[in-house]
Amino acid sequence: MDSQKLFLQYFLLLILLAFSSSKDTLTINQTIQDGNFMISRENNFALGFFSPRSSKFRYLGIWYHKVREQNVVWVANRNNPINDSSGVLSIDQYGNLILYSNHNQQVPVWSANVSVEDTGTCVAQLLDTGNLILVQDSSKGVVWQSFDHPTDTVLPGMKLGLDRRTGMNRFLISWRSANDPGVGNFSLQINPKGSPQVFLYWDIKCIWRGIAWPLKSYADETNVSFVNNQDEIYMSYVLSDASVFQRVILDYSGLVKKQTWHEKDGKWKEFWSVTMSFCDPYAHCGSYGICDPNYVSRRFECDCLPGYEPKSARDWHILKDASSGCVRKRLESISVCGHGEGFVKVTHVKVPDTSTAIWVSMNMSPRDCEKDCRRNCSCSAYASIDIAGKGTGCLTWYGKLMDTVHNIEEGYDIYVRVDAVEIDEIAQNSNGFFKRKDMLAVLVVSVVSAWLIIILFVCMWLKKKKKKRVRNKWSKRWLDTIGNTYYKQTWEENEVEGDMSHPKIAFFSLSTILSATSNFSPANKLGEGGFGMVYKGTLSNGKEVAVKRLSKSSAQGIEEFKNEVLLIAKLQHQNLVKLIGCCIQGQEPMLVYEYMPNKSLDSFIFTGTCHQNMWCLESFQQNLMSLVLG
Repeated sequence: MDSQKLFLQYFLLLILLAFSSSKDTLTINQTIQDGNFMISRENNFALGFFSPRSSKFRYLGIWYHKVREQNVVWVANRNNPINDSSGVLSIDQYGNLILYSNHNQQVPVWSANVSVEDTGTCVAQLLDTGNLILVQDSSKGVVWQSFDHPTDTVLPGMKLGLDRRTGMNRFLISWRSANDPGVGNFSLQINPKGSPQVFLYWDIKCIWRGIAWPLKSYADETNVSFVNNQDEIYMSYVLSDASVFQRVILDYSGLVKKQTWHEKDGKWKEFWSVTMSFCDPYAHCGSYGICDPNYVSRRFECDCLPGYEPKSARDWHILKDASSGCVRKRLESISVCGHGEGFVKVTHVKVPDTSTAIWVSMNMSPRDCEKDCRRNCSCSAYASIDIAGKGTGCLTWYGKLMDTVHNIEEGYDIYVRVDAVEIDEIAQNSNGFFKRKDMLAVLVVSVVSAWLIIILFVCMWLKKKKKKRVRNKWSKRWLDTIGNTYYKQTWEENEVEGDMSHPKIAFFSLSTILSATSNFSPANKLGEGGFGMVYKGTLSNGKEVAVKRLSKSSAQGIEEFKNEVLLIAKLQHQNLVKLIGCCIQGQEPMLVYEYMPNKSLDSFIFTGTCHQNMWCLESFQQNLMSLVLG
């Protein structure tokens, strides 16, 4: 008897060891009871029984094992909870994954609803992706997986969409409430009609529509894929770092959000969400309407597409309710089939609902796409859309244009069919626009030219003022040295043009000097020395003068110039060259002397004429003594 007990204990121990060594798997001879768990190999996810918050009911589910708070990503028996802790998960004799309550093992609470021929090789395994799979160990083929039956959460690697071969449609359904994982009111699914697009439903009513395939926003995101072929249509995403936990969840309030777990902060951070602004509700502006999220320049966010007008002007303009939509202008009087109709381009829009659209071709030029739409009178619009790796596709609409939204970032261009009158009106408005544009251009050029002229005059005035400041600076230094008492009368009173004068010395302006010397003409040049050059000039009163123009490279500065003027002013004598005045325009001082027609004294003294003539020498001595004696 003791040996039998020992054998039984040893046998049970082997079973427990076998189960513990394969905690991420469940074989046909094993069960998971309430209180036991399956843990994925890297401890990312756990499978077991749970009760949401304050609920007393028990559910079989999968949640993050490494995350501090329990966040359930999948629920098996969401509409059929267990009232107590008697739940048991196992694989039955048909290879079916099945959940029972110990109180009633005749009727399963939940099952995978599959059967296999070789039941002895069936194994259930919880992967580190959060996917619970049922495989045949012999063929390694997946018989069933939880990723094909999502609840309210999309995990990396999970497909959201339709398998056209089997008819399986994978979509999200929200919880009923925070405490009840039962089927809620909101669902998120891909509509495969026309060009695939994601819809958010409240029961059976569409309340939001995503961007139609192909999605521009995902063109540069290598971790997001959108597959559309004859076998299946789905959207999925993967993470390059498997240690990062990320999920897309549809919560019980209808909010879709993408979240990433931050272990350091111990909370989920929102990466992206579907926000419901005024242009986001499906068909906010009705049929043939277009919504502008940046409608600041207008009083209403809704407008009609080209060639259409509000169905109810009162609803639109007074009640600000555009749900009635728009109707085609001149609907009863003018046809849009073979009567000169055309297409008007509407740029950068979220294209209308593609449920009523078809892909004519995945590789067709815009011109051929227009021809195809024009040939079919039921075609209301078309769009040429670039498809990565395939070319330019042609998408045409047949029916009402719904849920069109201006979207600069995600937008495509569409071409709306309008009648001939609308084409003419648009052409006239365009001509008027260009005329107004030309008038505006002329006005702008005129204003700019006027400002340039004003700026030019201001610059000239400032430059002149600066020169005057420099001249005044020299004049001030001159006046401070010579004294203001010299300047009691103007040069004009002495019948000579100038600024200020002493009876013997006057100021000349630069313009007077330039006029007198013919702009310092080389023909008027009398001589040159280290101090500068001397020019002959004629004043406005006919008086001939000699202008000594000090060189800028001369060593003589303002002090030397003042000393020279003072000295010559004191040495005024009938036998010396007379100083008439000076010019101190800018930083180039000039002296104005009486012109000597018989050349300078040195040329007369040192020529052979004077030094051989005794009378000349005596006359020179007398003049020199007269000068010394004053």
